[in-house]
Formats: sequence, C-alpha cells, structure tokens
Amino acid sequence: MNEALDLVVMTGDHDTHESIVDRVRRAEALGYSRVSMGEATGWSIVPTLSLIAAQTDEIGISNDVFSPYGRSPAVLAQTALALHDLSDGRYRLGLGPSSPALTEQWHGTSFDRPLGRLRETLEVIRTICTDGTSAYEGQIFDQRGLSYDRDVPETPPRIDLATLGPKATELTGRFADGWVPQLFSTDGLEDRLADLERGVELGGRDASDVRVSPILRCIASEDREQARSKARSMLAFLIGAYGPYYGDSVASQGYEDVVEAIRAAWNDGDRAGMSAALSDEVLDEFAAAGTPEEVRSHVTRYAAVDGVDAVRAGFVGGMTDAEKDTTMTTLADLL
Repeated sequence: MNEALDLVVMTGDHDTHESIVDRVRRAEALGYSRVSMGEATGWSIVPTLSLIAAQTDEIGISNDVFSPYGRSPAVLAQTALALHDLSDGRYRLGLGPSSPALTEQWHGTSFDRPLGRLRETLEVIRTICTDGTSAYEGQIFDQRGLSYDRDVPETPPRIDLATLGPKATELTGRFADGWVPQLFSTDGLEDRLADLERGVELGGRDASDVRVSPILRCIASEDREQARSKARSMLAFLIGAYGPYYGDSVASQGYEDVVEAIRAAWNDGDRAGMSAALSDEVLDEFAAAGTPEEVRSHVTRYAAVDGVDAVRAGFVGGMTDAEKDTTMTTLADLL
C-alpha cells in the first residue's frame, strides 16, 4: 500500500493519559504515519497531545476534531502554535462544524451558521499563525485584533477539516490543508472528492495542497463474527444516535431505508434492532471488520480510491486490548 496509514485512538477506552501515550508509542514503532483522537465530552485532549508530543519522535499528531463553538479562534490558534512547537512541527489542527447537540447541550451556545463559523474560525487561526495578529473582519468575527506575543513559526500549523456534505467539503477544498471524512463507502467517497476538487479549483490551489485522510473503522480478529458484531454495533450507533449528520450522509449515499430503520430502532430504545438493520453488505461498505486478511484487503481497496493520501484506521467500541493490538499489527503489515 503506497498511501500512508494513520491511527485514531479512542481516548474513552483509556483510564490514564499514560496508557494513551503508550498506544501512540506502539503505533510509532509499527510505522504509522500519524495518530489522532477526539474530545467531545471527555477529557480535554490538549494535555494528552502535549504528552504525546514530548514522548514520541516521528509520528504525526492530530486531533479529530475541535469544535468552533467550544474555544475561541484565538485560543485554538494558541493551542495549535504550542503543540506545533512541542512536536517540532508534527501537529495538525483538526476542526469541524460540530453538531447541535454538542454545541447547545455541552458548550451552551447556539448552533448558528456552522459553515460560516467554521470558515471564519479557520481564517482567524491562520491569520494569527502566519501574521501574528487576530485582526479580522467577517460576519461572525469582527475585531481590531491584538498581536500574538511570540514569534510565529516559519511554517505554520496545518489545518484539517472534518466535513461531510457537498458545500462543506467544497469549503474544505478552498481553504483547508486537509480533509478528514468519516462514514463513506468507496463510491460515496469518490463522489464527495469531486466536491473537494471543485473547492480546490475555486481556491486556485492544487490537489496536493489538501491531505485526504478518511477515517475507516477497523477490527481484525480470528473470531470473525465477534469482530463484525462489534463493528456493526458501533456503526449503527454513529448512524442512528450520534447527531443527524452521519445518518444523513449515509442516507445520501443510497442507504435511506437502512438509516430510517436504524433511527426508528434508536427511537424505540432497541439497540439490538439498530444493529440488525445494518446488513452485511452495508457493514462492508463502511467498515473493515473480520479476519486479518479481510481487513487488510478492505483497507487496501479503500486506500486505492484516487485522491486518498492516507487511511485513518479507527477502532470500534468494545474492543479488547488484544483485538486492538491485532488490528494495529495486521494493518502495519501493509506498510
């Protein structure tokens, strides 16, 4: 496989920051290019990313993803610049439009103009990181600005966006340094890459300016049925319960009936019914789950989509440490 292989760590599976660092060091030893992790309503991952930066040497470091409603653009810029320095330039900042539930019920603010906020947040961050000032005139942020109280780096931190829809992905192509989509089939990914390419053209850029690294949920085990059961359960939860956007995206890829059935089961409190609504065919479109040989084959096929630079292999819920290590080593054989 010529494309890079990244690893997504599920921080909620760890009881200590040190065990997360150990997982990342294992990924670095196996040859993974980059590691990323989410935050949502768990630990702030900034301290964890700082520990990783200090205790690794080569692996890239990312977050998937910070909400533009949870931190001001200036705080996000300060965070990116600090992690950029701690990691000797290995850090990439991840942003996404977030969701109504996380924005309103966790951060306590209105989910207003998400794409406009995402774009302006990116632009303010980039202005601070490149010009050393927070001065900006926009529809959401309009500020005279203050100066950043340190020298800005010669090469600023890269900014990745996690987007799903056509307009949001076009925005990514116009303004961001990377695209991190999730829950796409290979056909769906190819369709959305056309939107990314349109944005690249509108921005007067080159396709090589944007690192495309889709997240693919993976579990490799000799107990094939157990692996597929765990993957099926997590995918059904993401589609039916984790905000509206993943489900809407999967539906737009030709699986409206599946999404409708999963959502109906979620509304009835029927977790088993949610999983049952996800057929083997659909599972294989959106995850790599099964024997080590099956998982390697699926990841290789996913990586072969024209325009993909890296696959971000993510775990699924309920995996044991042994299953995680098997999955990591299985995929490392592709490197």
